[in-house]
Amino acid sequence: MPDRPSSDRSYDVVLYGASGFVGKQTVEYFARSVDPQQVRWAIAGRSRQKLEAVREEVGVTVDVLIADSQDQQAIDAIVSQTRVLLTTAGPFALYGNALVDACVRFQTHYVDITGETPWVKRLIDRYQAQAAAAGTRIIPCCGFDSVPSDLGAYLVVRAMQQEWGVSAQQVKAYFQAAGGLNGGTLASAFNLYDSRETAQMNNPFLLNPSPAPSQAQIEHNQDPQAPVFDSDLNTWVAPFFMAPVNTRIVRRSSALYAQWQQPYGANFSYQEYLKFEEPLAWLKATGTTAGLALLTGILQQPQVRSLVQPILPSPGSGPSEQTMNEGWFSCELIGTAEDGRKVRGRLRDQGDPGNRATVKFLCESALGLALQTDRLPGGQSRGGILTPATGLGDVLAERLRRAGMTVEVTL
Repeated sequence: MPDRPSSDRSYDVVLYGASGFVGKQTVEYFARSVDPQQVRWAIAGRSRQKLEAVREEVGVTVDVLIADSQDQQAIDAIVSQTRVLLTTAGPFALYGNALVDACVRFQTHYVDITGETPWVKRLIDRYQAQAAAAGTRIIPCCGFDSVPSDLGAYLVVRAMQQEWGVSAQQVKAYFQAAGGLNGGTLASAFNLYDSRETAQMNNPFLLNPSPAPSQAQIEHNQDPQAPVFDSDLNTWVAPFFMAPVNTRIVRRSSALYAQWQQPYGANFSYQEYLKFEEPLAWLKATGTTAGLALLTGILQQPQVRSLVQPILPSPGSGPSEQTMNEGWFSCELIGTAEDGRKVRGRLRDQGDPGNRATVKFLCESALGLALQTDRLPGGQSRGGILTPATGLGDVLAERLRRAGMTVEVTL
């Protein structure tokens, strides 16, 4: 790992929202993984009392910085002191605007764990040109939304291009996972449905730069709605509930790389699914699809949601340590080249996806930005509202492998 780049700023990374459920886990991750002689870091949020309690509980000696997410002046004072800002304070449409605005103005790199694609679209519209011109990397969706999908597709496509000299026709991803749900994720989902922006999420190219896709491209990339038998896996698969987030990120990566003359493929398409094992794979896939439709209906109806909300995790709470440790995820990818040959990829790790894996993805993303700027894709001049694949690429893949995650591609 290279030495820490010189900087006139006080910190390399500031962890904002550090007293929240996931935020506290980022503090624990940094305390475990980071050499304080190499990385200067601090924790930040709106409550000094809660942050100091986290610092004491984790047992680290780091600075505590205070700013409410709505106080632009206080946010500016924090962002101007760091080279990278990591935030776990969601819903991001409510609490992320001042942070991103400050990061763009102060040319501070940024990572978060949002899955709120309409908000990411607003960031693109507002800040893409300014961040790109300054070489500032604003990288939302650096958690389980959407690193396995985006990084996995990128690695599969580049493998077939580099080894065979052929472009990609399509990539499909298949997820399996076990774990718990935290209140912050639910709060973000509820806010998204309350904002009346869900119609935007039906656009499979929501996050793509212009030009607009053709109607044929839109129809070809619509999210799956029903279970199907997958001949590549020889089992049943179902629509994946996070696909409306992940697929948009992957398509943005493909479009940005095409703009930079490094395309995935002329007619590249990407879809993802939940994978089910026998016995009764068909029944599992069908039941899960029906359950997902019911859950979506509940989220969209505030009166119905109010009946179940009291039994769901509230913001700041989440699964037990045992549930998080016993959880796991697997993302299998199958890429088809334009000549029909197949490439397989896999990302897998122990620890539940919404907490343990998300924290590893996010923290390693921030550390890649802080420590390996000279090796990031596109060189130090690349900026904009980027994706894990376009802003971090192979640097993140290497960091995740060193952190114990399986990240592999086989031809």
